[in-house]
Amino acid sequence: MNRLFVVNKPIFRSSNSYMGYVKRKYGTKKVGFSGTLDPFATGCLIVATGQYTKLFQYLDKTPKSYKATLWLGVNSPSLDIEQVDAIREVTPFPLTQIEEVLASLKGELTYYPPKFCAKKIGGRRAYELMREGKEVTLKTITSTIYDIRLLNYNHPFVHFEATVSEGTYIRSLGALIADKLGVDGTLSSLHRIHEGKFCFENEKALDPFQHLTIPRNSYSGDENYLELGKKLSIDYFSIKEDGVYLIETEHFFSIVEIINGTVSYRLNRIAKFKEESCTASKPMQK
Repeated sequence: MNRLFVVNKPIFRSSNSYMGYVKRKYGTKKVGFSGTLDPFATGCLIVATGQYTKLFQYLDKTPKSYKATLWLGVNSPSLDIEQVDAIREVTPFPLTQIEEVLASLKGELTYYPPKFCAKKIGGRRAYELMREGKEVTLKTITSTIYDIRLLNYNHPFVHFEATVSEGTYIRSLGALIADKLGVDGTLSSLHRIHEGKFCFENEKALDPFQHLTIPRNSYSGDENYLELGKKLSIDYFSIKEDGVYLIETEHFFSIVEIINGTVSYRLNRIAKFKEESCTASKPMQK
């Protein structure tokens, strides 16, 4: 079964472990997801089964939007509630000061990702090394904060919403807010609202054609060549410039790359979306 959809990941479940539930619910062994959410985070998680698991890199997943709560006065090495080691009372801030700090973060932002993250160092995840008590040194990354606004300030909790580029660490964004206020702070909640046009709609099956970022090309040759994965001639393509393109036949689609007049397959013979074939096998408990 080929299916592309969005799940609402529950709290205190890793994105990877939640796939076990998805496999059982849809009666399939091949399941993948894009855009890992931390265990304490909830919300939009793009999931695919079957051949559609090969499409993640071609999907339009930006910008991403999150709702988060920053708990002022709390220290946590992981910048979330999973590693809290100190809680201190802090003096309330004027509402205008909170709003000014949030506004100052708009635009391009360079910062260090959390040390408890999935980035690899010498072939191992940073969070694995941290849990073993080993020192972790990460390079700075740059993200774009398209918008960030205050939803509510109920001291010591700052509730905010942020729309950001792919790869942004909202935990680090929370830490930057706390630093600008001169206090400790950690996220106590994090919910991803959407990724690009992807949002949770009760796990409705989605047509990948509506979410692919690559341009379409047309092939006027024998469709059997495409469906059988045979070598293709540039002469039969309407667009002959170098690039990556989506090609479709009646029942399948392929992703091809043109380089210096030579055509090669990136993905071939992916079955087209059929809504009637994307039904869950049966309801299950999470």
